[in-house]
Amino acid sequence: MGCKSAMKTGFLCRQWGVLVVLLSLWLPQSFSQQTTSPPPQQKNKLKFRLAGYPRKHNEGRIEVFYNEEWGTICDDDFSTENAHVLCRNLGFISATGWTHSSKYGKGAGKIWLDNVQCSGSEKSIADCRSRGWGNSDCTHDEDAGVVCKDERLPGFMESNVIEQVEERVEEIRLRPLGASAKKRLPITEGIVEVKYKGSWAQICDDGWTPKNSRVICGMFGFPQERKANKNFYKQIKKRAAKTEGKIIGSGDREKSKPKSKPKSKLNEDSGSGTRLFAERQQNKYRLHSVACTGNEVHLSVCPLQFYKANATRACEGGMPAVVSCVPGPQFSLGNSKKKKTKSTFRVRLKGGAKIGEGRVEVLKDNEWGTVCDDRWNLQAASVVCRELGYGTAKEALTGARMGQGMGPIHMNEVQCSGQEKSIWNCQYKNITINDCRHVEDASVKCNIPYMGYETLIRLRGGRNRHEGRMEVMTGVDGNGIEQWGLICGEGWGIKEAMVACRQLGLGFANNGLQETWYWDGSNVTEMVMSGVKCTGNEMSLSHCQHHGSSINCKNTDTRFAAGIICSETTSDLVLNAPLVQQTVYIEDRPLHMLYCAAEENCLSSSAAKANWPYGHRRLLRFSSQIHNIGLADFRPKAGRHSWVWHECHRHYHSMDIFTHYDILTVNGTKVAEGHKASFCLEDTECQEGVSKRYECANFGEQGITVGCWDLYRHDFDCQWIDITDIKPGNYIFQVVLNPNFEVAESDFTNNAMKCNCKYDGDRIWFHNCHNCDAFSEEAEKQFEQYPGQNNQIS
Repeated sequence: MGCKSAMKTGFLCRQWGVLVVLLSLWLPQSFSQQTTSPPPQQKNKLKFRLAGYPRKHNEGRIEVFYNEEWGTICDDDFSTENAHVLCRNLGFISATGWTHSSKYGKGAGKIWLDNVQCSGSEKSIADCRSRGWGNSDCTHDEDAGVVCKDERLPGFMESNVIEQVEERVEEIRLRPLGASAKKRLPITEGIVEVKYKGSWAQICDDGWTPKNSRVICGMFGFPQERKANKNFYKQIKKRAAKTEGKIIGSGDREKSKPKSKPKSKLNEDSGSGTRLFAERQQNKYRLHSVACTGNEVHLSVCPLQFYKANATRACEGGMPAVVSCVPGPQFSLGNSKKKKTKSTFRVRLKGGAKIGEGRVEVLKDNEWGTVCDDRWNLQAASVVCRELGYGTAKEALTGARMGQGMGPIHMNEVQCSGQEKSIWNCQYKNITINDCRHVEDASVKCNIPYMGYETLIRLRGGRNRHEGRMEVMTGVDGNGIEQWGLICGEGWGIKEAMVACRQLGLGFANNGLQETWYWDGSNVTEMVMSGVKCTGNEMSLSHCQHHGSSINCKNTDTRFAAGIICSETTSDLVLNAPLVQQTVYIEDRPLHMLYCAAEENCLSSSAAKANWPYGHRRLLRFSSQIHNIGLADFRPKAGRHSWVWHECHRHYHSMDIFTHYDILTVNGTKVAEGHKASFCLEDTECQEGVSKRYECANFGEQGITVGCWDLYRHDFDCQWIDITDIKPGNYIFQVVLNPNFEVAESDFTNNAMKCNCKYDGDRIWFHNCHNCDAFSEEAEKQFEQYPGQNNQIS
């Protein structure tokens, strides 16, 4: 790059490590270095555009006009730097992201560029390295897209108007009939309408099939379609035809008539539906001959035919297309009674901030594992989404975008048609040793029904939109003004904040605050909700336990109202269970070597009564390797100014309790315990390509970087449980990370690890060590019910 100008001026140019002196006087006209830049006359003719659906004006499939032909760019080696260059070519100041695997639909014609590698500073994509123009081994399944920052370059003259071969559908809705139907969420049935020139138009139902309905339902977050009661709509249409003149022509005269009380809700809905139909009978049809296969993720991908603008006999003899959908278990009425159906799923989502998104994990041989992202696409992602009771997939994500898993990888190269009931019915390959790593874990974002939960709560007084004091809507007064109240901060914590952040669409919880005194108050002063207790998985605070209308709050001052701080990313700690099983052993340690450990409360209470310095304590020792598989670094809650120096071991404690170690009986009674303050929370090792950021030496910063792990070796002080007083028998050994939920994580269900344990008074055996979310429910019940069985040393 840049060698062309140097050739003419006699400059020195280094290309691929070879220093070549180019003097324009001797250079033959036929000589040319291998370069990605086209000749000047070609380069000046490069044009760029955004295409595909559904998309916005500043995002889409990137297409390049080269050699008098439009073509696409392959997503191989694509990067944010490439996107920056392309967005500037399109007239935007920079990129905010990019997409792969033809998210905006497949392009047509040439794939002009492949393996493009830009530094980000190039003026044109032609200045970046690539395989050369027209040289590609990709298909249009791999078309790249860009998302540009919605800010134009000053003085950029190109309008970037997309040249469309055919019209497409940008926005779609389901319009229910009747006032009561509109109030019920989710909306599962209605007339399909498309946006056209600022207003809404219908689709003719002539030739409409259940496959079309399946696509529409998937777009709105529903896994299945069902047959709509067309007779109901036909009756309304007939009434509309009779009363059209009255309703539309009479105007204010009709409004002035006294309103009679409707005989039933059906009559009320029918009346308003008649009026709605009458208002829409004026040739507002836009589409006909929709021919979906049922596997599409959006109506725009289906073959469509549009009515011409001046069509006067549109949908003659037909009526608007009506779709009825079946909601998934989570969105059905009485869904609280149906939660047990989740246990039958052999697929789940982990690590996502919102309902319906996360890393895909599948159950095989009673153990959960991830899916490799090779050939991962929207069809496979949609099968997962529908299986879990959602609609089709909005995005099929690769590269562990929702965090990395820790267990096995069960599937690779998953290929689905879109009709399968389960991802296990799709074609896939089993994993071999060299196939995949967890940095390639596949993820999804599913369409879910609109429930309106975000309108029921709000944040006030924060420094930005991601934080504030929680307020709950209690109703609407006679003037139509919404009434709001506060949530009592007593007992409010990180799990409640997780639900509130999810409900508001603000990502993960970073903190749950019991006092919000430093935020400005509003005129809302009354506590209207107290005793809120959430598991962390609920979609709305109203689904959590609380005191109901009986408010019980000791501190009712507004400064004691609950508050939240949300974040787009957060950490996720997981213990390496196999390492615990491999490193466990018993040590009898003399008391004279345990003074420091006793000072830091790392021994059982009976040690205080021992005959110091004579005798010994029996210690169960093991190594613990704690990984951060989340999307943000794990940092201690307290700042460095409040860390406590411990002179005995000469280290700082940044958290009061970082880990619990427990020995439990068969019935769950705790017979021995240990705890570990995070005296040195640091990056011991990291996976390939990740740099260490935290080191405790010299009062350094403490934390665990994403992709790194902190190793507490078995020979460290306090890395044990004092089992001196335990009798021989069968037990459960348990480790819990971040037990007091002091630091936010995306998933607390994987913070505990358990092992079956057999102790005969001299030796100890560990087996079945696993993280608590790693096994199926059935296998976990068997583990808890029959501890100590099959005591083989593994």
